[in-house]
Amino acid sequence: MKRILLLLLGAALLIPSPSLRAESVLLNNGWLFSLGDASSRERDHTHGTEYFTYLSKARSADHSHAPSMNEFDDRSWRKVSLPHDWAVDLPFSGQASHSHGYKCIGWKYPEASVGWYRKHLEIPASDQGKQIWIEFEGVYRDCEVFCNGFYLGHEKSGYVSRVYDLSPYLDYGGDNVIAVRCDATLEEGWYYEGAGIYRNVWLHKAGPVAMKPYSLDLNGREPVFETVLRDASVDPGKVSSRVRVLDAEGKTAEGMDHLWSPEDPYLYTYEITLLYDGQVSAVYRVRHGIRTSAFDPERGFLLNGKPLKLKGCNLHLDHAGVGTGVPDRLWRYRLEQLKKVGFNAIRSSHNPASPSMLDLCDEMGILVIDENRAVGTNAEQMDQLAHMICRDRNHPSIILWSIGNEEWSLEGNPKGKRIARLMAEEAHRLDPSRKVTYGNAGGREMVLGSDVFGYNYIVQNPVDEYHRKYPVHPVVGTEETTGAGTRGKYETVPGEGWMLPLNRIDTLGRKNVIEHGWRFYKERPWTAGLFYWTGQDYRGEPNPMNWPATGSQFGILDYCCFPKDEAFYLRSVWKEEPMVHICGPYRGSIRVYSNCEKVALYADGRCLGKRSMPEDGHLDWTVGKAERVEARGFIGKHRAARSVWPEPPVPEPVITVSASSLKPDGQDLLILDVRSDAKELPVSVENAEFLGWGNGNPGFKEVERPLVGNSLTVRPFSGRVQILVRSLEGASGVATVRIGPQTLSIPLQ
Repeated sequence: MKRILLLLLGAALLIPSPSLRAESVLLNNGWLFSLGDASSRERDHTHGTEYFTYLSKARSADHSHAPSMNEFDDRSWRKVSLPHDWAVDLPFSGQASHSHGYKCIGWKYPEASVGWYRKHLEIPASDQGKQIWIEFEGVYRDCEVFCNGFYLGHEKSGYVSRVYDLSPYLDYGGDNVIAVRCDATLEEGWYYEGAGIYRNVWLHKAGPVAMKPYSLDLNGREPVFETVLRDASVDPGKVSSRVRVLDAEGKTAEGMDHLWSPEDPYLYTYEITLLYDGQVSAVYRVRHGIRTSAFDPERGFLLNGKPLKLKGCNLHLDHAGVGTGVPDRLWRYRLEQLKKVGFNAIRSSHNPASPSMLDLCDEMGILVIDENRAVGTNAEQMDQLAHMICRDRNHPSIILWSIGNEEWSLEGNPKGKRIARLMAEEAHRLDPSRKVTYGNAGGREMVLGSDVFGYNYIVQNPVDEYHRKYPVHPVVGTEETTGAGTRGKYETVPGEGWMLPLNRIDTLGRKNVIEHGWRFYKERPWTAGLFYWTGQDYRGEPNPMNWPATGSQFGILDYCCFPKDEAFYLRSVWKEEPMVHICGPYRGSIRVYSNCEKVALYADGRCLGKRSMPEDGHLDWTVGKAERVEARGFIGKHRAARSVWPEPPVPEPVITVSASSLKPDGQDLLILDVRSDAKELPVSVENAEFLGWGNGNPGFKEVERPLVGNSLTVRPFSGRVQILVRSLEGASGVATVRIGPQTLSIPLQ
């Protein structure tokens, strides 16, 4: 039976993911932005300097001139669309935070660490009597939210979604102002986190009765949810509901026997209608997949009763040109590039996943470890854990909750085990259908508090020893090194921020670390699989490099999702389509990855022989100072694949465009991947927005997008550059993009 609990509406509530709404509008367009100042209330647009502040009274005194007030003059503020990360537009400095990519933000830079957003919102008079909320999927960080000068609430974490009830504070039939103050002074993680309203914002409306945000649980035999009532005048006895399940074609499902899997990510739609006195008050639709998952100490990970090896990667939130402000279309592109390599799973390191990413993982058949940010058992920390689980538990893609990562002060003592166990028990209470893991850096205590032992690197964890000692505990490799470095570079150049791949340091005997990790987990059927560190490069934490490097280099893909050599290794062991790939020369030696039976190599036209390809391995050849190398892959006597190094020159840019048209909704995106031998290319955009660019250089320190105008000079790196173009709301005709001598006309439709 459906269990419906009735509650009076509170001031700040959790709500379901974007796939679950009553009447909802994406509220991403038409925001205004300005920097504040963390060092001075007066310079922070005088916020909090009035005699009666917003904490003293329900609304600041009338003489306040702060941005939270309707009367504030915001005509000089910059117009932005969400998602938005203002840290992208800040300069780099060797004195700034190493962890955050040397961007000039944080406690050393108070003038750049506070940002204000304002949104003018017309609410029709006909909405009087409705329940109306605003949802923020993620704001980095320490944000305060206001409606018409009234304080709605505060969220410290940059990763917790929040919803605020607007109904009591709205001027129906008039202009309303939503104001958000974000303070990114304090780092929440040790990697680039951006700043601002970097995820989607939604406006939700419902009638007298609505579903309590985040209360829906579809993991049992029947949907379970709670309701909220508009006010005390609503009679709970007149509330009713009905549930309908639709198949993938939108028809009423006769049965629910079609299982969700990575190969066939079949999704049903639950349609839940809430009625008051027989009249429809709200209708919610949420996609959901039917599947079973289990972690077995002898057989590894089981999906729908069958063993499935997890071929995963860790993934941070940011991308070149936009930082953490990743539009939904760019999320899809990133996941598509990872699937091309053969990845079937993602660990959302080290914070709760983006709701947009989870929706896409459901749709695309990608498994997920959803990871909590703050480890601990106080009310605030446990509340963050609950937020993640209740928000995300209906996603079939999620197979594990992670309570945290590498807590060095806890891992080696009994406190860690106690804390992990208490957090795991809370996770089980909220979601009995999934187990809990933890990313262990090598300590011998905290990992024991989790259900599934998660190991960060086999070189620092006693994987085999603990399997013998604790044979009933399943195992997953939560992190394993890729050994990757700078795309297209085969020597370490500290002055440029470039790093030789660890896999190439010694081609005459040292272990190829990416191969070693895969073989270790493949050879042990009792392990669930592994998650490489990382799927994609990210800004910040450029270890073992320092300034002038500004980004991490251990991604299988670079910061723009251009593949590195290691991507081709994984394709060779994970994918069936015949391929062969040449890694560039290092000390006169080249390396070949292939899934063909044999490979023949030619250096400057001279055949160096044909060799059998070792399983899950590689081949090295000495080629000296050869200027051109060709590899041919054979299956039997048939030549199945070919690769040459270096790439043939291109006289003009070769452009790959992600779509043939652009929706004029202010949110659609074009990703233009450009191959070019030029040192620089002028780029201009008309009738659309030049959102950002990047080239995958881990020493990148250039301006990422034009703040004035719509043109910029971009510089390819190792022959590649990426340009991001976003549509303008209400535009018509065509968008024009000029890249060097090339002109592209993109229909707006």
